[in-house]
Amino acid sequence: MINTHKLGMRFAAGSMALLATQTWAAGFQLNAQSATGLGRAFAGDAVIADNASVMARNAAAMALFDKTTMSLGFVVLDTDISVKNASYTSAFAPGQSFPSNYDSAGDTSVAPNLHVIVPLNEQFTWGANIYSNFGTKTEFDSSFTASEFGDLTDVKSFNIGTSLAYRVNSQWSIGGGIDVIYGKGEMKRSATTPAGKRTILDIDADGFALGFNLGLVYEVNKANRYGLSYRYSPKLEAKGDILFAGNTTNPSISNDTLYMPLPDMIEFSGYHLLSPQWAVHYSVQWIGWSSFDVLKSKGHGTINDYEWQNGMHYAIGGTYYLNQDWTLRAGYMHDTSAQDKVTSISVPDSDRNWFSAGFSYHMSTVSSIDFGATYLLGKDVQVTETSSFSNLTGTTHANAMLVGLQYNRSF
Repeated sequence: MINTHKLGMRFAAGSMALLATQTWAAGFQLNAQSATGLGRAFAGDAVIADNASVMARNAAAMALFDKTTMSLGFVVLDTDISVKNASYTSAFAPGQSFPSNYDSAGDTSVAPNLHVIVPLNEQFTWGANIYSNFGTKTEFDSSFTASEFGDLTDVKSFNIGTSLAYRVNSQWSIGGGIDVIYGKGEMKRSATTPAGKRTILDIDADGFALGFNLGLVYEVNKANRYGLSYRYSPKLEAKGDILFAGNTTNPSISNDTLYMPLPDMIEFSGYHLLSPQWAVHYSVQWIGWSSFDVLKSKGHGTINDYEWQNGMHYAIGGTYYLNQDWTLRAGYMHDTSAQDKVTSISVPDSDRNWFSAGFSYHMSTVSSIDFGATYLLGKDVQVTETSSFSNLTGTTHANAMLVGLQYNRSF
């Protein structure tokens, strides 16, 4: 009999980890709440406040607005995921090694966003938003020989939030909000045996979780300000049908519950207007990925011990206010991998570098269009995955191209 327990554990962890919501980069983290932020690698995004999308990074920054403001847009993500120098061996074919390279496991997805900020009076400002925290698809077709280590991962997630900001005085503002997180995922894995191909993991689940965020803004003067935000991310409970071959007693359970720990985040941003035309801005973000230690379901128990590590973002950018019609921006970000000793081809992850550029065209004093683009460059990662009857070694590499378009208007 095939022992698929360890094998299934790896698959479930590698797949469902992608459901981790909020706008993270490592572990296939995606920043998708703003085309404006995309054009500067999200450097300074927790305090710049040049449109309503800032509320997704720091609720306190809503206090910087004196008019009702709306931002509506989308980000397109095109991933380029490959497995190279890969070799697959199986106990069913002793002494043989099969090439398992794959060039196109990535896909294209669209992440929409909408943000609205409404000043209630001179002290209080309210806001609401919805944006897609993750939207991608990773798929290995039937030509991939090691199908038990990579098959289908199709995940979407959304954050629906409402926030309130309070201006304490001319320098200090505070804010906070509630986040309703929705995640949906479909994952499949199969193993080839002498009796034919056998499904060892089949998950179709979705669910909600409730989180919150807090923010702080300090304005030194009109040209210099700082922002600090904290986001609490809960354990997401996704319900659905789960087939897990590692459970030899009852491998298929209807309406099971999958528990997925999500990381908290802390972000610090600064913005400095150096001259009427030039500004520099930056961000440092901490992501508590170590909370993703184990993946469990109510019916199957522990599916995997997943040893992720905390991550960091370091971003710096610049803005050039060319004239009253055009604003140009650029930025660079480095973010660190969420994975440490445990790696996989189903979630290729590494330290990454973001190279970003964008612009705003101001059609009038109350409306503008933003465009942003980022090339996300990953690194080669050596991967070894094993089960009781097979082994896969290889090198994964994941790059991505992100393009965003956004319309902003004040009333």
